[in-house]
Amino acid sequence: MFARRFTSFFKGSSSSSSEKAVKVGTLGSFGRKAVSFVLITVTGGVALSALDDLSIYRGCSSKAMEKVINSKAMIEAIGEPIEKGPWYNASLAVSHQRHSVSCSFPVIGPQGTGILHLKAVRNGEDSMFGFLQQRDWDILIMDALVHVPSNEGSQQTLRINVSHMVDLSPAGTNDKPTEPQEPEKS
Repeated sequence: MFARRFTSFFKGSSSSSSEKAVKVGTLGSFGRKAVSFVLITVTGGVALSALDDLSIYRGCSSKAMEKVINSKAMIEAIGEPIEKGPWYNASLAVSHQRHSVSCSFPVIGPQGTGILHLKAVRNGEDSMFGFLQQRDWDILIMDALVHVPSNEGSQQTLRINVSHMVDLSPAGTNDKPTEPQEPEKS
């Protein structure tokens, strides 16, 4: 009702009422189509952004889990197998045109739980459909806050720097592994 009055205000009174009804009907149809198009476009953009963020999270967290699973200090602290916690408890901050990321997510082991915090940068170039392909991430910093229950009833919290740990993954390299750093107790 308001739209009809608003459009009739800008039109003159030179045309008859039946002609006005036809013009208002076509103008209303065009307006509805335009609003529908804008809503669908915005919804599609939000969905693509969410898919891109999910791709970034999966790439970073899987690379981090490779390091955590092979970390002797993490295995000693929370046991094996170490699994990634639920995705809805994770946080992700993306910056610098999606070339750097800060992420945190929970990890779970049979002897305790923890939260992994990491900062990573992406290798490679941008592409139009970059969210469809797996990206290669270099982890710069990765720390774990591990909560281990003790027999006395209190909980022990450890900070483990996983980014400086030596990878114990497949042999075949000529590098001699070094001992990992002792976890800090707090």
